[in-house]
Amino acid sequence: MPGSRESGLAIREFSDALAPHFAAINAAWIEAMFVMEPVDRDVLDNPRARLIDTGGAILFVELAGQGVVGTAALRKAGSGIFELTKMGVIEAARGRHAGDFLLRATIARAHQLGARTLYLLTNKRNQAAIHLYEKHGFVHDDDIMARFGGHYARADVAMRHRGFLRPD
Repeated sequence: MPGSRESGLAIREFSDALAPHFAAINAAWIEAMFVMEPVDRDVLDNPRARLIDTGGAILFVELAGQGVVGTAALRKAGSGIFELTKMGVIEAARGRHAGDFLLRATIARAHQLGARTLYLLTNKRNQAAIHLYEKHGFVHDDDIMARFGGHYARADVAMRHRGFLRPD
């Protein structure tokens, strides 16, 4: 995946040097639409400990001439179970297909990590994001909401990707 390129877009792997981009990009969209929750602050302040060291991943999308414009994370939620979380693209890069490119790379990484279930939690106010997720194979799932929906106070939409097996 390093070096994946398309239309001036490239995927970059997490490094401690990129951690400030992870925090800034996510803080911007969370604070614009919602209230930063303690779980958000913990993950944004400690991405290596909360996501990488526990078996997850963080990817970045870089746009030629602009640098890092988006990020997405995979949080290991159990054996073979991953949450797509903290996905955001800066406003200046919207419309350049950076979110599309990043989401495809993140789904591919979930497969590489051995995910049997890939899910996400969001809010119905994120209609553009929900449309993007649906376009890439995510479906609304009440079971995911019942099992994982309490993770965030703002979560009122739960989705599971069709391309992964369900857990036992």
